[in-house]
Amino acid sequence: MIERLTFRWRREVAEQEAAVAAGTLAREEAYALNSFPADFVTRVDAALTRYEQDLAALEPANDAAAWAAVERVVTALNAADSGEIETVTREELCEYIDDALADAGVDVDALTSRRGMDRSELTDDWRDW
Repeated sequence: MIERLTFRWRREVAEQEAAVAAGTLAREEAYALNSFPADFVTRVDAALTRYEQDLAALEPANDAAAWAAVERVVTALNAADSGEIETVTREELCEYIDDALADAGVDVDALTSRRGMDRSELTDDWRDW
């Protein structure tokens, strides 16, 4: 399984907190402290945990189950977002959703093609962020 984004975000926050405390990084330059507040990371982590559980139980050839898993994670991320998901974070989340689905054995190109869409549109039907 690919590394969950929230693991990296927590590392970045901890590293930047340490650098700010050590005086080697100005607080206003510590992007992770603003981009990834603890409550947001906790909400996203819960959504991604559920997604990974859905994928672990997924039969890769079952389009309906794959789409249901994508819809659940995207709507959970919609609920988790209170303005933290900006362009870079959005792109990382979309890439994670796609990569995790592929890692579970789903041919994402074929899955999206059967719905007449491009792979880059995987989350578009439900995404508010």
